[in-house]
Amino acid sequence: MRFNYPHAFWLLLALPLLYFLRHKKIFIRPSFHLTVSDWNGRAFSWKNRTISMGYIVSTFLFMFAYILFVLALADPVMIHSKKEYTSRGAEIVFVLDVSPSMAALDIATDTRLAAAKKAIRYLVSENNGASYGLIACGLEAALLVPPTMDYDSFLQRLNDLSIGELGDGSAIGTGLATAVYHLVTSAAPSKTIVLLTDGENNAGSVHPLTAADLAVENAISIFVAGIGTKGTVPVKYADPKTGELYSGYLDSTFDDASLKAIAAKGQGRYFSIRTLESLNNAIYAINRKASSFQTYQMKQTKKKYYSFVLSLCLFIFVVGWLIRRVFIKQFI
Repeated sequence: MRFNYPHAFWLLLALPLLYFLRHKKIFIRPSFHLTVSDWNGRAFSWKNRTISMGYIVSTFLFMFAYILFVLALADPVMIHSKKEYTSRGAEIVFVLDVSPSMAALDIATDTRLAAAKKAIRYLVSENNGASYGLIACGLEAALLVPPTMDYDSFLQRLNDLSIGELGDGSAIGTGLATAVYHLVTSAAPSKTIVLLTDGENNAGSVHPLTAADLAVENAISIFVAGIGTKGTVPVKYADPKTGELYSGYLDSTFDDASLKAIAAKGQGRYFSIRTLESLNNAIYAINRKASSFQTYQMKQTKKKYYSFVLSLCLFIFVVGWLIRRVFIKQFI
């Protein structure tokens, strides 16, 4: 918030000056004291708390209206600064496993998918100028959001993604190949695929290592986050197609050797995720590796509040005047 004419605030000194003058009986309304009484009787007095309260409220309203009037004279302006990138940033495509096993409740009482969503939302909220894309893989893989800087649309589709949306399976290789296909023609200085899964490739027609070779040939790095603990873990989710609720226990014994091989082949890094904190740390590390230097400029937009403050001043003054004129019936 800035003020184009801050010297107007000197007018606020008029309030204590008025109070001082009235205290010294210099600047007060004319009044005449009249006492009506019987012979040797009690003096007449008229007390009405409601009237007194109305007088006090109206006085404060007048004072507040005057303060707003001075504020309007100062011409308040709200300045919003926005960073506008003038060069292309990194492109990161998330390949997110949505198979039923991602419903396991073993990441800080959250499902594996919910934890992965939280980590992705955290990264996107950093708003570092990167473009983000989203691919879901189950029995098949599908591009949900192409690489974009429209973060609201990206997050909306991410939030709507549900477990079992693409069937029972993990077409990891197909998901990686789809990501490579949409990054290969990009002119971004840094291109990265982030695979978040809890198992091995068991669906699709493309082998994950074949997709990793294709990524390396096109200067695309692959980072892999193996999400989940080992052992017996509870599972609970609703089938998005039938609405049927499934609950039970999953014997989580997936071998992460294949996931490590994908990361190694893709010239990236493998992260073993057992807690939400380790997932956030992994996403943060990936973002640092994938980020690229960008030039930007700060764009400022100004919004003036003179009319709004002046209108509010007039409204409050009228309310105070109505209390004095109609309720208290004071004419002077």
